[in-house]
Amino acid sequence: MAYTSLFRIKWLLNIGLFIAGAIGVHQRADAQFLRTSGTHITDGKDSSFIIRSIGLGGYMLQEGYMFHVGFLGTQTKIREKIRDMVGEEGTEQFYKDWRQNFIQQADIDSMAAWGFNAVRLPMHYNLFTLPIEQEPFAGKNTWLPEGFRLVDTLLSWCSQAHVYLILDLHAAPGGQGNDLPISDRDPARPSLWQSQANQEKTVALWEKLAKRYKDQPYIGGYDLLNETNWGFEDSTDIRGTKEQHNQPLWALLKRITESIRQYDKRHMIILEGNGFANNYHGLDSLWDNNTVLSFHKYGNFNDKTAIRYFLDLRNRLQAPVWLGESGENSNNWYMQCIRLMEDNQIGWSWWPWKKMGLNNPLEIKMPPNYDAFIRYAAGKGPQPPAGKGSKLLKALINNIRIQNNIIHRDVIDALFRRVQDPTSVRFKQYTLNGHPCYVLAADYDLGANGYAYLDKDTARYQYTPGVHTDGNKGRQYRNDGVDIRIDSASGKPYVCFIQDGEWLNYTLDIQRSGKYQLQLDYAKDKQMQDTDSLNIEIMQADKTVGDLLLNTSAPANGTFTISRPVTIMLNKSSNLGKPVKLIFKKGGLLLRGIIFRPVTK
Repeated sequence: MAYTSLFRIKWLLNIGLFIAGAIGVHQRADAQFLRTSGTHITDGKDSSFIIRSIGLGGYMLQEGYMFHVGFLGTQTKIREKIRDMVGEEGTEQFYKDWRQNFIQQADIDSMAAWGFNAVRLPMHYNLFTLPIEQEPFAGKNTWLPEGFRLVDTLLSWCSQAHVYLILDLHAAPGGQGNDLPISDRDPARPSLWQSQANQEKTVALWEKLAKRYKDQPYIGGYDLLNETNWGFEDSTDIRGTKEQHNQPLWALLKRITESIRQYDKRHMIILEGNGFANNYHGLDSLWDNNTVLSFHKYGNFNDKTAIRYFLDLRNRLQAPVWLGESGENSNNWYMQCIRLMEDNQIGWSWWPWKKMGLNNPLEIKMPPNYDAFIRYAAGKGPQPPAGKGSKLLKALINNIRIQNNIIHRDVIDALFRRVQDPTSVRFKQYTLNGHPCYVLAADYDLGANGYAYLDKDTARYQYTPGVHTDGNKGRQYRNDGVDIRIDSASGKPYVCFIQDGEWLNYTLDIQRSGKYQLQLDYAKDKQMQDTDSLNIEIMQADKTVGDLLLNTSAPANGTFTISRPVTIMLNKSSNLGKPVKLIFKKGGLLLRGIIFRPVTK
C-alpha cells in the first residue's frame, strides 16, 4: 500500500494521547444510515465504506479468560464467586459499578481519535429482559431499563464522537452454543435451540430494540446472533462446523429480520453463520436487501485462501461480507489480517477493546491481592474475608477505568498506521545528549517484522494444523513477535529467546555526531555453552559501525551483567531520529538494556 505522509503525521500526533478527544481521522461531521449497495457497504457519501470497529468484550458480558479466571468460564460462575465473597447486595453494587466504569465517554473519544469509526456492542439479554424461568407470567416479557439505558448512553457518546454503534446480541436467551462463556449459557437449562419460549423472547427483544432505535443514524446495524456453535442435525458436532443445512438458524434469523422490518426499514441486518459465524451452508438466498454477512477469523493464515469461502459467498449472494470479529494474536498478524481485508474491500471489527492482557489496545491492571481471588475461585485457596473482598473489588473497578488502563501503543500502531506504512518509528523517546543513556532493550521501534525488528516467530496459528508458533512467548510488555519477560529482581522487561540472525531497531534522538561507547546489560541463556560465540553487529543507516563480542563465561540464566564497551561512531539525527540496529549473529542471550556513553576528548 502507498505511503501516506498525512496519515503518518496524524498518527505521530495522536498516538501520544492517552485519553483522547474526538479528533480521529475517520470522523464525519454528520451521520448517514449505513446500508448495502451490491457487495459494498455505503454511508450515503462513500460508495464503499470500510467499517473499522472495536468490540466491547467484557462490558455487558464477562468471559472468564479476560480476567484470568478462564477456568470459571461463564459470567454466571464469576458472579457466584463474587457473591459468596461479598454477598448479594455487594455483588449487585459491584456489577452496577462495573457497567458505569468499564466504558466511559473517554473510551469512545479515544477510539475515534485513534482511527476506529464504529463500535460493536456485545449485549447480554438479561440486562434487557428476564430469563424465561423468572418471568412472572409464562410467555410474557418483562422489560428491564438497565440495558436500554446503557445503549442510550453509549449511542450518545458515539454520536458525539461521530462513530457508529453496532448492536450485537452476544448472549441470547438460553444461549446459542456449546461454547458456554460466549453466551453465558447454563447447560442445565434449555438452550435457545431447545426452547420455543427462548426464541420468542429473542425475537421480541430485537423488535423492542428496532422500535427504539429505528430513527438513529449512528446505529450502524443489527448483528442478530453472535457465534452460534450448535449441531442441529448431529449433536456430536458441538462446534457446528460440519452442519450442511443449518435450517433452525436461518429460520430464526429470518423471523427476527421480519419482526425488525415491521418498524425499521433502514438499518443493516448482519447475519452470522453457524460454526462461530463461519458456516453458511444452507443459505441459498437472502430474505432482505440490506443484509451483511459476517464471519470471524482467529489463528489462521492471512492469505486469500483463508477468506476464499467468504469472497465466493459475497459473489454468490451479492451482499457485503464483514470480518465481524478478530484479534487475540500478535501485532504482525493484526497488520497482515487488516491489510488482507482492506485489499479485498472488507471491513473489520477487533476484539476486544480492553482486558487483562497485552494483545488489545488497553490493558486492565491486576489489583493488589487479585492472585488471592484467582486461587480462591480455582478452589486452591481460602475465601477472602468480606472486608478484603470488597476492597479488592473496589480496586478492580478503579483499574477498569480508562484513566488507569495501560495503553498498548504497539497494538494501535498495528491496527492503523502499520497497515499503510510498515516502516520503523520510535517506540519511546531516548536522547543522546552528552550524558550516558540507558535504553531498555524492549523499547525497540514500532513497525512491522522486517522493518522495526526481525523475529522468526511472530504469531499464533492455533487453528492451523501442524503450525505451533507462538509470537511473544514471554507474553509481557509488548505484543510483537519479539519475546519479552520481566526480570523479577529489577522489574525491568528483557528480550529473551533470541535466535540466530534476529535483530532489533532503535530510533534515537542523537544530538551530536561523534564517538560513543556501547555496552549491553545482558545475561546468557541457560542453554548457551561457554564455547559459544555471541557476536552482535551494530549498524546505523545500513552501515556497520561496530561489532561486539560478548564474554561467553558470563553468568547464565537471568544473572545480568554489563558487557565490555565497544566504541562506535554515530551521526547526528534529524527530527524523526536516527535508527541504530543490533543484529544478533548468534542467539542465546537475554538482553535487558543498551548503554550509550559519549566519548569525550
